[in-house]
Amino acid sequence: MSEKACPECQLIFVGSVCPNCKAAILSDDFIGLVIVLSPEDSAIAHAMKIKKKGRYALRVR
Repeated sequence: MSEKACPECQLIFVGSVCPNCKAAILSDDFIGLVIVLSPEDSAIAHAMKIKKKGRYALRVR
């Protein structure tokens, strides 16, 4: 199974429902990768409004 990205929260994962926001409409067309280990200390996570650790896409189409 291939990785998908959630257009709502931009999380990248394998599955059919986003484990972060529970969205069911997903995309396999995404650009970039940000790995967030400490969202509370990350300026990028703050700018992207990321609250949980994980792998995120910069842009989801």
